[in-house]
Amino acid sequence: MWREFKEFINRGSVMDLAVGVIIGAAFAKIVSSVVDDMIGPIIGRIIGNIDLTGLQLVMGSKTLPDGKVEAVAFKYGSFLQNVINFLIIAFVIFIIVKVYNNFRKQAPPPPPTPTESLLTEIRDLLKKA
Repeated sequence: MWREFKEFINRGSVMDLAVGVIIGAAFAKIVSSVVDDMIGPIIGRIIGNIDLTGLQLVMGSKTLPDGKVEAVAFKYGSFLQNVINFLIIAFVIFIIVKVYNNFRKQAPPPPPTPTESLLTEIRDLLKKA
């Protein structure tokens, strides 16, 4: 069993996944910064700096013997804000991927190296023979 585990861990796909997760975590910080520091303020300005996180529905409250009030709150505003943040982040990632894919399509393939040209010539001569 130990041998099988070592083989599993040493596979390239496991290492690729580990690298992908680490890079994904770092990329998530970049995207969060873009949303929080650049796009969020613009959207906040457009919609009038509305903060949804404070919205809640208080269900029953009671006063404790020490005078504090205890209440059960259904904080739907925080949920709505997280949904909006998710949609913004998803849209930003969509735009980034779209621009990246367009950039990749426009890059012409590199010209063949002298070695590749020579090998192509040799291949074509061998086909004729």
